[in-house]
Amino acid sequence: HTLIQLLSSFFFSFQEEERRMASVAARKEEERKRESHKQSLLKEKKRLTICNIAHQWEIQQNRIALVASLNQEKDNQPCQINGSAAYVLPEESRSLDTILSSAVQGLSVLESHLVEVEGDTLYLYGAGALECLDRNWSVQTAGTVATVSFMFMDFDEIVQVLTKLKIKFPNSVHLKFKETNLVTLQQFNALAQVHRIEQLTIDPQGNPVVNFTLWKYYVLFRLNHFNLQKINGVEVTQNDIVMAERLFGILAYVASSELPRYRLLSLFGESRTKQFHYLLEGKVKKSGIGNEECSDNRRTGGESTARAMLSYTTKDLHMEKLEEIKERKTFCQTYVKNLVKEAADIHMKNESLQKLWPQMFIELVRDAVIEIRNKNSYMKLSLQRIADQKQ
Repeated sequence: HTLIQLLSSFFFSFQEEERRMASVAARKEEERKRESHKQSLLKEKKRLTICNIAHQWEIQQNRIALVASLNQEKDNQPCQINGSAAYVLPEESRSLDTILSSAVQGLSVLESHLVEVEGDTLYLYGAGALECLDRNWSVQTAGTVATVSFMFMDFDEIVQVLTKLKIKFPNSVHLKFKETNLVTLQQFNALAQVHRIEQLTIDPQGNPVVNFTLWKYYVLFRLNHFNLQKINGVEVTQNDIVMAERLFGILAYVASSELPRYRLLSLFGESRTKQFHYLLEGKVKKSGIGNEECSDNRRTGGESTARAMLSYTTKDLHMEKLEEIKERKTFCQTYVKNLVKEAADIHMKNESLQKLWPQMFIELVRDAVIEIRNKNSYMKLSLQRIADQKQ
């Protein structure tokens, strides 16, 4: 009887343990499913958010293209997005409305921008993502980021945060641009603000500048002090650097020679005045200033004074400068006009005085003679005037 009780107790404990283990396994499976579902939701939300950002970017670019086409009276031509096709996510061919309508329940309202750190890459989607550079990033995360990818934002907006970029992510050495409206070679001048670039990737999509045959050579010339290793994944060779110098070397000289002296001083200070003096007179090699400039470049980060002349001004800043120039021009015109009017008035008064002065002189002499003709009355009148002044 005791043995039966022991066996019953053993089997009961075994069944309880099995039930407990099954319960734990069920809870773990449920947690795994919830986590998997959560990750699926996050992945879907990310996919839809990026698609939404791409859709907004496409609408914005179509509007810009439409305005440009209307201004050029080319209404009969279809609108394009800077010569590039609209962004389409992989395995995504449905319209945005279809995507949104089929989105799983529980997803929050789609954002207009997205910031994501994956591995050593910081992905920025949409212009609003640039505000993330104002965050207080952890030292570990900021130090890990080696690549920064910009998508669906105008390059002029990126230019405004380049100085923040080098401060927030000091180890970033690779910049990627996709759908950023890189249109002219001049825009690459702005990248000189970054402290360090080893790789540069310009996606053809949304960046018409890559259609220029010599764009890579210009990048190598302008950003020569960065010692770029790769452009669009292709190794940079010494021959590439030599060719870049041959193609665009004269450009820096022309830019510096055309710039007024006061602008040179304002850009670099008096420490480089002597260099520019010889540069503008074409005496760089004769005077040996070239070697001095090279050593100065190494001290100041490597950017040559001649190349630094090749700068880029964003559209907004350019418009502000034009407005400022317009205001100055208006002020100068008004000021000179007032000066001319004042000078003309003075000249007219002088001419009138010359004409009237002979008669005025005769009248002054006559009045003086009449006044002092009676000596006693004149003395009394003079004393009275003095008394009145004292009172």
